[in-house]
Amino acid sequence: MVNAITGFSPPVARVKLPANQKRVLRMSIVELKQDASAALVKSEKIGSVLRLEMNNPPANALSVAMMQALKAELDATREDKSIRAVIIASATPGKLFSAGHDLKELTLHRTDEDRGRAFFTRTMKLCAELMQAIVHLPVPVLAEIDGLATAAGCQLVASCDLAFCTDTSAFCTPGVNIGLFCSTPMVALSRNVQRKQAMEMLLTGETIDASNAREFGLINRIMPRQYLGQVVMKYAEVIASKSPLTVKIGKEAFYRQAEMSLEDAYEYTAGVMVENMMARDSEEGMNAFIAKRTPEWTGE
Repeated sequence: MVNAITGFSPPVARVKLPANQKRVLRMSIVELKQDASAALVKSEKIGSVLRLEMNNPPANALSVAMMQALKAELDATREDKSIRAVIIASATPGKLFSAGHDLKELTLHRTDEDRGRAFFTRTMKLCAELMQAIVHLPVPVLAEIDGLATAAGCQLVASCDLAFCTDTSAFCTPGVNIGLFCSTPMVALSRNVQRKQAMEMLLTGETIDASNAREFGLINRIMPRQYLGQVVMKYAEVIASKSPLTVKIGKEAFYRQAEMSLEDAYEYTAGVMVENMMARDSEEGMNAFIAKRTPEWTGE
């Protein structure tokens, strides 16, 4: 039987192999696992924009392998200075953006000796790391949604810096319906929408449409399906045209000051602006503005 995650068919009988062949076999298994994980996320670089498409049909469930693949792509982006914006979308738009955690994968571990506690802990820890990787990434991350984003899928949308959806998209945090409160999605949700509206979604588990999602503050823009890709790409290209250093400074400061008191936030951001003004890109930008010319960014 072929393993669904690795795509590797284990041998029917045990065979003793020489040490050098064992090493080759271990390397092959690792490569197969890496290839399988990579296939879960389609990656395409378009100019300075990296487009990541979740490819785990039919529901784009955030399985452990999917979250690892997404996080690996985001981590690699930190090392590529040519990337100035990231788009996260579905490879199969129209029905589901993401259904959240893989409930079948979680349920399988109920038979573990600890009733799944270790696996559940690992899953939630990985999910938290993925969402924080989005927030802490030095370049903006844009969500492109065409379909339903539910539970951790809705959390993924809320974790992105900007979010755009079709007029037929919908959002929900339905964990309460199956006896599992959406506690981790709540973290991202409550930092993007008003408390009463967040609690409405969390306590009822009901689905909200695109219009309500925008009213709640979860979504930036709504549009017909045929325009979604080009509009999101346009926003990404506009952002990518700015000084990468300035965008990095601004994104980090935005999230940090949001957790501070008013007094502390002003003190912190005043210092950030002084440091920003000392940057070469700031000097170039001001000079270009005064001279009425286009600035040439160096990222310094």
